[in-house]
Amino acid sequence: MQYLLTAFLTSLVFTALLVRCRFWRNGWTLDSELGSVQKFHAKPVPRVGGLSLVIAMAATCMVAGFREPEVLWGMLLLGLSAAPAFLGGFVEDLTKRVRVLTRLALAMASGALAYFLLDAAVTRVDIIGLDWLLQFSAISFVFTIVAIGGAANALNIIDGYNGLAAVVSAMIFAGFAYVCFYLGDRMLLIVALGMLGGVIGFLFWNYPRGHIFLGDGGAYFLGFMIGELSVLLLARHPEVSAWFPLLLCIYPVFETLFSIYRKRWLRGNSPGAPDGVHLHMLIYKRVVRWVVGSREAHHLTWRNSLTSPYLWLLSSLGVIPAVLFWQMPVVLMVCVLAFATGYVMLYRKLVLFRIPKWMIVRKKKHGR
Repeated sequence: MQYLLTAFLTSLVFTALLVRCRFWRNGWTLDSELGSVQKFHAKPVPRVGGLSLVIAMAATCMVAGFREPEVLWGMLLLGLSAAPAFLGGFVEDLTKRVRVLTRLALAMASGALAYFLLDAAVTRVDIIGLDWLLQFSAISFVFTIVAIGGAANALNIIDGYNGLAAVVSAMIFAGFAYVCFYLGDRMLLIVALGMLGGVIGFLFWNYPRGHIFLGDGGAYFLGFMIGELSVLLLARHPEVSAWFPLLLCIYPVFETLFSIYRKRWLRGNSPGAPDGVHLHMLIYKRVVRWVVGSREAHHLTWRNSLTSPYLWLLSSLGVIPAVLFWQMPVVLMVCVLAFATGYVMLYRKLVLFRIPKWMIVRKKKHGR
């Protein structure tokens, strides 16, 4: 609990300083592109919230160094490995000039560092044939760094509305913490609790008002840590099904895979090209914007925040069964298939304007 509380308080205070300090409210740090296809906020907002998560994890490492020094070295190596992924995103937050492929390459470089420094290698995915291939070091290395790069990018893709990526990440880290506690893996447990506390502290300032954003630095850092916890958990504990981290993270993972399919094969575009038809954007446009139609600034912020709970619910449909059945691969496989089917059906309905009744809330008049 002390690790969770340390990370929470550190993130809460440091994020407050980022929000209130004028130095962090200049043209370099503000997200001012209000007219972009993927922008849904009403005024310029600092997008350097990822710094809070890094500082929170640093504070967690300090406490771990005093209380459990045997885990400190592993945590420091994990933090060192995360540096390229975070810095690539953070420089993009400041300059808006780092290409998607460059950020992805840096995230993969982080995966490579963890592969060599922590033996964080994917050697099994519980799929016959593929597991045999992963016994070859070269194949395992390539698969690992691609998976880590994909995980980092996946969190960045869903980071579109106030509280969306942060709450989804918090649920995932809580799931990891539960299983790591059960397994008695202190290092992974401390990392999961530190990340969970840091995210919750950040959320106090991000949701619902959106005083600060994660930015690419924060999203890539979160995605990298989620990816590495997945890889390390499987590498250190053979009893854990490889389908557990997949189902735990199924919403951002499937969103990414479906986006690649939709952009590359259905539209013939680059998978990295931005567009306005991700699932969370469709929910905003088809459902929430209809409910809150006003263009006033406070109503724009309100409907931005109203979008996220729909996706929190969707993500929980993967997180809850993953935590309940983490040692039961057949059940986990069925749940992954069910989630993918439900996702595609929901997406198709929204595209065709056939909005499910459960998604409709009573429309309110805004007379003020």
